[in-house]
Amino acid sequence: MREFSKNVILKKMSQALFLLILLLPLLCAQGADSATRSNVTSIRHWSNPTYTRIVIDLDKKSTFKSHLLRKDPSLKKPRRFYVDINDALLGKIPKSIEINDGLLKTARTGQYNSKTVRVVLDIESIDDYKVFALSNPYRIVIDVSGKGTLKKRAVVPPAKTFIRPLTKTTVIKKAPKKRRLTIVIDPGHGGRDPGATGRRGLKEKDVTLKIAKMLRDSLKKRTKARVVMTRTRDVYVPLEERTAIANREEADLFISIHVNASRKRKATGIESYILNVSEDAESKRLAARENSTTISELSDLEFILSDLVSKAKTNDSVVLANIVHTSLIKTVKKKYRGIKSNGVKQAPFYVLVGTRMPAVLMELSFISNARDEKRLKSSKYLATLVQGISDGVVKYVDGA
Repeated sequence: MREFSKNVILKKMSQALFLLILLLPLLCAQGADSATRSNVTSIRHWSNPTYTRIVIDLDKKSTFKSHLLRKDPSLKKPRRFYVDINDALLGKIPKSIEINDGLLKTARTGQYNSKTVRVVLDIESIDDYKVFALSNPYRIVIDVSGKGTLKKRAVVPPAKTFIRPLTKTTVIKKAPKKRRLTIVIDPGHGGRDPGATGRRGLKEKDVTLKIAKMLRDSLKKRTKARVVMTRTRDVYVPLEERTAIANREEADLFISIHVNASRKRKATGIESYILNVSEDAESKRLAARENSTTISELSDLEFILSDLVSKAKTNDSVVLANIVHTSLIKTVKKKYRGIKSNGVKQAPFYVLVGTRMPAVLMELSFISNARDEKRLKSSKYLATLVQGISDGVVKYVDGA
C-alpha cells in the first residue's frame, strides 16, 4: 500500500514536471514580451482657460497614434481626443484625472487591449491641438488651445464712496485697462541636472539661478512687470514643464538662461537662440546637450517642428533676441575685454517648443573656457550680464 502511494506521487510529479516543461517557453516568451513593452508611468497637466498641456510619461520609447472624435449625442458622448500607445502597459496611475479648465474635462486611461494603452481626453471646447514626443526620458506631449468656457467669477461691488455730482459739462472718459506685463525667466537645469561643469567645478545650474534672480529683481524695478521664475531654488524641473509654466501664466516674454560649453577649451562668446530647425552642426550639438538627448534624436523633433514653429511667435522672437543680444554685447564690451558675439541663431530646443509668446534662450559665456569660468564666478560680471539683458528687455517692451 505504501509502495502504491509512492508510485502515485512519483507519477503526479512527473506529469507536473512534463507540463512545466511544455509551458516554460510560453511563460518565458510572455515575460520577455512584457519586458520589451513600454510602461505608462504618469500623466501630468498644466492649464489656463485658453491652453492646456498634457504630458504622458513612459519608461521607454514607443509608437503612438492620435485621433479626434466628434461629439456623439446618441451615445451621450462628448467630443473626445485619444492617443493609442502601442506595445505598452498601464502602470499604477489614476484611471481618471479631473482637469475642468474650460478646454478639457478629464483625462482617462485604460489598457485598451493586451498591447495598447489608450489615453482619452474628454473635450469641453478646443480650437486646435498638437501632439509630439520628446526623448530622454520619453514622453508624449499634447498641447490644446481654445477660448475656453469657464464662467467668470462674480465681481464684488466696491464699498460706497462719495461721488461728486455730474454737471452738464462733465465728460466721462474710460481709460482702457492696460494688462500688467508678465515675464517668465527660466534658470536652466537644476537639481539632479547640473548642466555643464567648468574645470574648476563651477556648475551651470548654480550660475543660471544667480543670474535669473538678479534679472528678476532688475526687471521688477525697471518695468513693474509681474516676473515669474520656473524655479527659485536648486530643484529639477522638466523642460516641457518650464514651457507649460510660461503658457499657463500667459507670459508676454520668455527668457531661458544658460551658459555654454565646448570640448574646445578656447571656445568663447555669447549667443542667443530662437526656436527653429537648424543645419548648423554646432547649434545642433548645443541643442542636444541642453535637451539631454542625442543629435540623431533631434531629427524626430525637427520633423514636426516646422508646424510648431508656424504657431509660435517666431517673428517677435527674432526681434526680441536681436534687441536683447545687441544690448547685452554692447554693455559687456564696455567693461570686459575679449567679449565675442556669436550672434543670434536658431535651434530645436525642447524648452522653447510650444511657447505661445516671444521666447529666447541665451548662452552667456562658455563655462568650459578658463577665463569665462573665472568671470562667471564673479558677481560683478554676472551683474554686467544682467544689466545688458535688462536694458534689452526694457527697450523691447518700450517699443512694443
